[in-house]
Amino acid sequence: MESIPLTLETTDEQLLDNPVWNALTTVQAPLAEGTPHTKRYRREILSFIACDHTAAHQLEDLQPWINEGESFYLVGELPPLPVNWQIVLELPCAQMVLREMVELPAKTPVEISVLTAADRADMYDLVNRVQPGYYNLDTPLLGTYYGIRQEGRLVAMAGERMRMAGFTELSAIVTDPACTGKGYAQQLITRLCQQHVAEGITSMLHVSVANERAIRLYEHMGFVTRREIVFRKITQS
Repeated sequence: MESIPLTLETTDEQLLDNPVWNALTTVQAPLAEGTPHTKRYRREILSFIACDHTAAHQLEDLQPWINEGESFYLVGELPPLPVNWQIVLELPCAQMVLREMVELPAKTPVEISVLTAADRADMYDLVNRVQPGYYNLDTPLLGTYYGIRQEGRLVAMAGERMRMAGFTELSAIVTDPACTGKGYAQQLITRLCQQHVAEGITSMLHVSVANERAIRLYEHMGFVTRREIVFRKITQS
């Protein structure tokens, strides 16, 4: 096991307190729609919305960009909601940041490939079988995704979701239930973190506080919990 101290550019971790907003107003601004104080990812990419916390009362201004009956997610601080919005799920998550790159030996080294538009349908199928609700057909437009195939079938993948100045979130870290226990997630996370270190970016991720097994893996890989943050699923009636 090798531990590599990180010498990255200084970054403002307060950006992570409102990660969706800070992604949509910096690196991923071309993927945003909305108003100067309220934004969302384009519907086909990701069902996440956000607002500038200094103007949270303006969240209602985003309604023209939300379809009737549509469900979407707010991450972090809960601003005042329009009267026709209803919270249907609250998921407390650990927000974890990579402090030290710990490269664990791979259980079963395998070939890792960059996933492309040709893999889009397989990616959508795998994620929504294992971890449904957070991934749309065009989610891969958010960043780089890596995958592992067995006999031509995509069995594991991981990629980038929210990206902002100095930080990139790891997401869609999923393995086919028939292929767990082989260390595939570890190898995919390592590949992404190596890429981020080379780019001078800090890797971060969100994981349900109830997923103790995943949290232990991330801690072994050098991630530490920065704070607890809540993902709220909301429906417009």
